[in-house]
Amino acid sequence: MWELFLAGGPVMWPILLLSVAAVAIIVERVWALQPAKVLPPELLASVVSANGATIAATASQSPLGRVVSAALANQHRSRELLKEAVEDTGRHVAHELERYLNLLGTIAAVSPLLGLLGTVIGIIAAFSAITHTGIGDPKALSGGIGQALVSTAGGLLVAIPSLMGYRYLRGHVDGLVIEMEKAALGLIARIDAERDRGGSAT
Repeated sequence: MWELFLAGGPVMWPILLLSVAAVAIIVERVWALQPAKVLPPELLASVVSANGATIAATASQSPLGRVVSAALANQHRSRELLKEAVEDTGRHVAHELERYLNLLGTIAAVSPLLGLLGTVIGIIAAFSAITHTGIGDPKALSGGIGQALVSTAGGLLVAIPSLMGYRYLRGHVDGLVIEMEKAALGLIARIDAERDRGGSAT
């Protein structure tokens, strides 16, 4: 296997580095984006007041906790300002959920290009061998052709799982953001209902 890697030429080293980065990003994001960590099901049920301790504790629990804490901290403001504060926090949280995904997408796009670069280098080496030794010596050609094939395969082996991971994680983040928006809208509706009950009681 190591000999096969070396046969791909110098472009195999950046391809290897990109493969390590892609695996690290996918593992980290899958771990960080577990629904139980992002959207704790018991969070909304446990929020009963808007005191400072509750807000601080809620914000530290999860990404959804930050959105909930923004709603609690602004619940005495108008509905428009409350919704604006929640949406602003939600945008920041969504951006954090998408952390490293652009890098993963870049890896998926760059890896086959590096493989193509290795292919071109290998073909140039093959033609150089033909120039010096003619076409009668197959061994002189095999090095360049082998480099071209191995580098192409290496780039594709990194690009395909990287692209699959990127697509999966992007869709997963979109689903989490939608669920977070539903939870935030539900909390805003509950705050509005409590306001209405308080107003009608007076």
